[in-house]
Amino acid sequence: MIVGIGVDLVDVPRFVGSIDRTPGLVERLFAEGERRRSPRSLAARFAAKEALIKALGDSSGFRWHDMEVVTDEDGKPSFLLGGQVAETARARGVGVIHLSLSHDGDSAFAFVVAERTP
Repeated sequence: MIVGIGVDLVDVPRFVGSIDRTPGLVERLFAEGERRRSPRSLAARFAAKEALIKALGDSSGFRWHDMEVVTDEDGKPSFLLGGQVAETARARGVGVIHLSLSHDGDSAFAFVVAERTP
């Protein structure tokens, strides 16, 4: 059963401008394992985190580092959750989170489906 769906779109040039203008923004938004990615990839990961917040329905007590986007050996993205994010997912019965990322031109997209498992 689907608990929530979230989608987010990030304008890549605007995002890059933000990280160029704001020292420490990359460190504040992304876990250490995410930081070595290109700005375009970071924009998609930011969209993923925003989409996850929408899918879970609340961001109270969430920390950006508690929503790390990782990829498997085939390049499939998924989340590593910790802290209040993981607790909120558990409290809502979320057992599986599906994540899709895409880039097109100057845009980065993320789509998240939070699914309850029996």
